Amino acid sequence: SPHMFRSSSADTNVLPFVAIFFSYLVGYIFPLHIVLSSWVDPTRCDWKNFLMASTENKATNVVWHEGEVTKEDRASLLKGQKGCTLWFTGLSGSGKSTVSVALEKKLFQRGVLSYRLDGDNIRHGLNKNLGFSDEDRSENIRRIGEVSKLMCDINVIVMTAFISPFIADRKIARDVHEAAGYPFFEVFINCPLNVAEERDPKGLYKKARAGVIKSFTGIDSPYEPPVSPELMLDTSQASVEDCADIIMGFLEDRNIIPKVV
Repeated sequence: SPHMFRSSSADTNVLPFVAIFFSYLVGYIFPLHIVLSSWVDPTRCDWKNFLMASTENKATNVVWHEGEVTKEDRASLLKGQKGCTLWFTGLSGSGKSTVSVALEKKLFQRGVLSYRLDGDNIRHGLNKNLGFSDEDRSENIRRIGEVSKLMCDINVIVMTAFISPFIADRKIARDVHEAAGYPFFEVFINCPLNVAEERDPKGLYKKARAGVIKSFTGIDSPYEPPVSPELMLDTSQASVEDCADIIMGFLEDRNIIPKVV
């Protein structure tokens, strides 16, 4: 009931000590100065910046630990298949997820191991603490770039279906792969805004137009199209099956998957 959440002055005096105790139990996840500043003056509490800063590379005394099973060894278990990342980018409703689902099925039927990293799915777990500010969007893509790179290392074909609206963020994902020697292919799902808005499968454009959703890509937040993607598919013209077949042919041409004889 509502009265359970009312606090007396005595309760308030105990709060900082409770906060300090729990911050100790969780391994000082939240630094003491932030806990105390939020008690003294809640307006000074800057949890978001602290959480964002916690993802920065501050570890200096770390060394990469090599294993005894090589990338080639792992590939042999997958019949020699090669890993790569197919980075689907485009407006909401353009068909990124739909095409990647169709492609995943075709790859499975061919006996090729693949995995989809879908924008909405990832926000149910790994990235559920991120919103849709420019900063959070960038961190969202940075994390997925790192995850997809790791999956490439085990020779899985990774399909990432994220709006990923900013060129700079997509470049970071590409650079991470190229630095590690893994193929990275940008797949631009080039669907016109009016077509994507007509589809509006989740009703998001309608909410954005009504002002219910802020900073929505294509409405009041920009989408920066790729300058030179490896593939560009117009889902307003080509069917889902055709798009998936085009990508399959592309993977064959790049020697990622064997050609069907």
